Amino acid sequence: MAHSYTSILLHCIFSTKERKRFILPELQVRLFAYMGGIARKNKFRLIAAGGIEDQVHLLSSLSKTLDIAHAMQLIKGGSSKWIHDEFPELAAFAWQEGYGAFSICISDVDRTVEYIKNQAEHHKGRDFKGEFVAFLDKHFIEYDPKYLFD
Repeated sequence: MAHSYTSILLHCIFSTKERKRFILPELQVRLFAYMGGIARKNKFRLIAAGGIEDQVHLLSSLSKTLDIAHAMQLIKGGSSKWIHDEFPELAAFAWQEGYGAFSICISDVDRTVEYIKNQAEHHKGRDFKGEFVAFLDKHFIEYDPKYLFD
């Protein structure tokens, strides 16, 4: 084959440091659009972005040359700098250190997009910690609870 083709779909989840509620609804639209710009600039796709005041969910399609850690560094670092530059009143804003990245199959794209878009409704019944642990369990990821959250 003359070319390489990949489909690397990831549902990425991360929160604000100490889950502080910095990402108010009026910031969310601009933030998610900015994250989409970071993705385009770095040759990967942001299919969906959503979240609530203390967390972000992204559905991304990575390029064959970009690893997960670098993609998350670009998104989190770039968006943090943008927030500090554009919103001086959010000087205390920071993302948590880590993230979760969970592979999905192509047949789950529509369901995942809906899940991401409905975060506000979804979190009326479950907090970030419960949701994140459920993702880890569903994907058979071993973890030590004492190291999960800062």
